[in-house]
Amino acid sequence: LLAKLLPNSDPIHKLTIIPRGRALGLTQQLPIDEKHTYPKDYLLDNLSILMGGRAAEELVLNIQTTGAGNDIERASELARKMVCEYGMSENLGPLTFGKREEQIFLGREISQHRDYSEKTAQMIDEEVRDIVIQAYQKTCKMIMENMDALHNMANALLEKETLTAEDIDAIMGRSSPSTAPEAA
Repeated sequence: LLAKLLPNSDPIHKLTIIPRGRALGLTQQLPIDEKHTYPKDYLLDNLSILMGGRAAEELVLNIQTTGAGNDIERASELARKMVCEYGMSENLGPLTFGKREEQIFLGREISQHRDYSEKTAQMIDEEVRDIVIQAYQKTCKMIMENMDALHNMANALLEKETLTAEDIDAIMGRSSPSTAPEAA
């Protein structure tokens, strides 16, 4: 749902509830273009998408499960990279934190050297938490505003198990970007 609604997300290729490995389902997005750099808005929208499973659990079922664990882990990791590697922190500014060291001896070992104070570490943790919480709150708001579409998508998944981009467009009442008429 969120991948369809958020303007900076990659298009959905397929959505399935068929378990594979440890995943209970999968949303497969395919970028239109090969990207080498990512704008902050793109990363923030991806955080919202990653928080969608947990938000839907809480809003619809009023429970928290382990099902969203991997998505929450990925969201936390992305937010930390935004702050520590990409300099995308409002409070800490355009700085990087943590010096990466690669050593190749008896195999490859990559470690992160902490080159900042305990106070800065606390600020980093707070900033990461704030970024994830803001994404989660945005996600909850969007789900509440589109609850009918969420239920329609869930029912279609229960019936078909796998939905294509065209199926999702039909559920959302929108045409696919590739089939949308061009503006004159």
